Amino acid sequence: MASEHTGNFTALPGRTDPLATCKDEDFLQVKSYLSVLYSLIFLVCFPGNIVTIFVYFVKMRPWKSSTIIMLNLAVTDLLYVATLPFFIHYSANGNNWIFGDFMCKFIHICFYFNMYSGIIFLSCFSIFRFFVVVHPIKCFFVQNRRWAVVTCIVVWVISLVAISPLGILIATRHTQNRTICLDLAAAEDLDTSRWYNWLLTMFAFFLPLLTVTLCYMLIIYTLATGPHTQACYKQKARRLAVILLVVFYVCFLPFHIFRGIRLELRVRPVSCHLKNTILFMLIIAKPLAALNTFGNLLLYGVTGDNFQQAILSLLKFQTNKNLK
Repeated sequence: MASEHTGNFTALPGRTDPLATCKDEDFLQVKSYLSVLYSLIFLVCFPGNIVTIFVYFVKMRPWKSSTIIMLNLAVTDLLYVATLPFFIHYSANGNNWIFGDFMCKFIHICFYFNMYSGIIFLSCFSIFRFFVVVHPIKCFFVQNRRWAVVTCIVVWVISLVAISPLGILIATRHTQNRTICLDLAAAEDLDTSRWYNWLLTMFAFFLPLLTVTLCYMLIIYTLATGPHTQACYKQKARRLAVILLVVFYVCFLPFHIFRGIRLELRVRPVSCHLKNTILFMLIIAKPLAALNTFGNLLLYGVTGDNFQQAILSLLKFQTNKNLK
């Protein structure tokens, strides 16, 4: 959502951004959209993830391997949602960043850490489900909680390493009496940003996307052809597949597509109209990526592990307490 440029295109030699001659365009007309959407996500998902973590800790002992993965997913979501007030203020303030360079880096690192750790956690969850459903005897060991703990530690480490270059690439810039907080797609080190973006997109998004899609195709096929599979298990598998695929294809995919196109257009001789169209779509798609926190809240309710019963038990306890 940083300040970009529009206008007539004039190619520049070398590796200079060929869009640098375009006039500034901030798309400030979408600030209400961004503020409202981020506020809605915060108001629902901040308390929602606190309740989820509380339920996992208090009501769902002993933990299963899938429960441990879901708990870690809820923690990463909570860490991200806690930074949304900064994005809300930035949008409502006309893209004028007042919190300093460190916080600009920090909230974007939180955003990307949530997204990629969440993507990897969902991939691991899908792989665990695949083993449990398709190869329950051969791969019984994956239900051991030790494997889930090791997996979560590895995911946290991989995610932190994967997003560490953002600490260098993301920075603030002063222009037109404002301070803008540049995202990866607008980073000044264009060559590094492009290569980093493709590596991040291929290995941290498209590979997990393929993994999740194949896992649930095989899970649904196995349950559909199983001679003694109960209808409730088939329905649960379909619900999980729908939620996960919506999260990946609706929330994550547009953001990665438009971010990649945006970076590539910065080194190609294209019209400023096309460049601004892609920039506008990227601005719209970024909050959609944050909507994965909604999908994750739905996911907790359909994964099993007695989560729904734990929520109902908590509500019943609170109701009885208020009546006394």
